[in-house]
Amino acid sequence: MDVRERHLRLLTETIAAVNSTLDLEEVLGLVASKVADVLGADACFVYLYDEQSDELVLRATHGTSVEEMTKRPRMRPGEGITGAAAAEGRPIMIPAQAHLDPRFKLFSNLPEDQYESILAVPIVARERLAGALNVRTIEPREFTHDEIELVVAIAAQVAQTIEHAQLYAQAQRRVAELEALAKISEAVSESLYLEESLEAIVKTTMEAVGATGAALVLEDGNVAWPEGRAGAQAVRLPLRWKRRQIGELVCDRDTPFTADERALLASIAHHAAVALEHGRAVMRGVLAQEIHHRVKNNLQTVASLLRLQAQSADADPRKALEDSVNRILAIAAVHEVLTEQREEVVELRDLIDRLRAMLVQGLAAGKQVQAQLEPVSLAGSRATALALVFSELLQNALEHGGEEVEIILSQRNGEVVLAIADDGGGIDSEASGTGLSIVRALVRDELQGRLDLRNDGGTRAEVRFPASS
Repeated sequence: MDVRERHLRLLTETIAAVNSTLDLEEVLGLVASKVADVLGADACFVYLYDEQSDELVLRATHGTSVEEMTKRPRMRPGEGITGAAAAEGRPIMIPAQAHLDPRFKLFSNLPEDQYESILAVPIVARERLAGALNVRTIEPREFTHDEIELVVAIAAQVAQTIEHAQLYAQAQRRVAELEALAKISEAVSESLYLEESLEAIVKTTMEAVGATGAALVLEDGNVAWPEGRAGAQAVRLPLRWKRRQIGELVCDRDTPFTADERALLASIAHHAAVALEHGRAVMRGVLAQEIHHRVKNNLQTVASLLRLQAQSADADPRKALEDSVNRILAIAAVHEVLTEQREEVVELRDLIDRLRAMLVQGLAAGKQVQAQLEPVSLAGSRATALALVFSELLQNALEHGGEEVEIILSQRNGEVVLAIADDGGGIDSEASGTGLSIVRALVRDELQGRLDLRNDGGTRAEVRFPASS
């Protein structure tokens, strides 16, 4: 078999090999190994042209390896012998002492100076630079005209394969992008909980662009959902809703973001803005419904208390009206605490302290009121009942007790204990009246607890109920 026939067969085999896959990394690896085999060279280096940075980036090697690959060798067209071949659009062959050529470019992590000869060929697809490759030998070698033509022919065919592989890679990225956007849209439309939507957006963002970290920052500066860690490169995309910025999507990575990735992140930021407003709208609706429900229930409670007060035939009208006002203010205090804390639980220490101050101001002229209040949390729905119970018992102590009143709030063995003691003349444990009737009903029905009235150097009213309903 003559040289031309052998070269033709090797060319056919090489092209068949590189056309057997559309995976770009695999294509470039096959190019490096096949070209080196065809020419019996000691090494082959394949560079891919990056249009955005206008650089040739080393992507595959055969016969040697790149040390410390944390930084890929890269050069601009015109730099180095291979860069010169790419810029001039023609092969460059140096048979010996290639490292002494003035165009030679040394990379600290690429041991090219151990090779004597070099044959560098541009890879051109449709008159556009796609990359470049070179073959190296340790011993001096004069590449023949036929060998140079063979490498040129291989490079021309490889250019088309690289182009197809790049298109395939772009298509795969686009599919991944669409899948990411679909996943985010699904999370936004299906979840009624804002936290779930934001979590899905952040995690999908990291997967879509291979980020080290991501976060959604709201307009008040609070980080709604952070994930991962910061990177050397960061991009911040505004979340806009009706021409108003409502936050930012922050994404971190150790490597720069491409234009396509930034476009994807902009789309994700738009979806995040929709999710944020959607979640807020849902929460506003839920909150409004909850407020209406609570107001309705409390108005019904007020109405029931007023009816009960009206049924007391011997009640002083002025006193009855003042008692009703205090009960309504007790309910209002619960709403005030819930609004300030923005939670579904009430800190009883704060609530009781407010009610104590309110009642003492109107009823306790010249009396000493001491309070020992431990931190105790209670669901808002039960706090209203406790506020009414406390108001009734403290009002009785201030009106009918002696000069000193003591308030104790604690939690023991899973029970909340509220005690109010005075140094007055005492009270019958079976005493009745509108106020005590209200207290007994609320403790029994709303708190599922018990009321204990004792005469111990005065009156001691103690309420015990389970800390959790």
